[in-house]
Amino acid sequence: MKKLQKFDQINVIPFIDIMLVLLVMVLTTSTFIKQGIIPVDLPHSKGAQAKNEKKKELTIYITKDNKIFLDKNEVTPVELQDRLSTMDKESEIILRSDKDSTFQEFVSVMNILKKLQLEQIYIITKE
Repeated sequence: MKKLQKFDQINVIPFIDIMLVLLVMVLTTSTFIKQGIIPVDLPHSKGAQAKNEKKKELTIYITKDNKIFLDKNEVTPVELQDRLSTMDKESEIILRSDKDSTFQEFVSVMNILKKLQLEQIYIITKE
C-alpha cells in the first residue's frame, strides 16, 4: 500500500499562464482605446485648416479582362499616368484588382504609382 503524500504546495504554473494570456489581451485592447479623452478647446489657426481637410482619395480598378478604371472611368495605362501625375503625393490610392486579372497588369499599375512616388497605396482583398 502506498503512503499518501501531504499536499502542501500549490502549482502556480497554470496561474501564471492564465495571467500572461490576460496581460496580452489587456495590452492589445488598450491600443484601441481612444486617446485624448480630456476635452480641450484648441486655438484656431489659418495654417491648421489645410491639415484638417480630407486627403484626396482615388480608386483604381483592374477588371478580369485587364481593363483599368480610375474612379469608374476606363483609362489606358498612359492616361492613368497622366491623370495621376497631377495628384498630390499624399493622396490615398485604393487599388482593387480582380483575382482573375493578369499579374502583369497589376505590376504595370504599381510601376506607374512607384514612378510618380505615390506611396499611400491600399490594396483591397477579401478575407
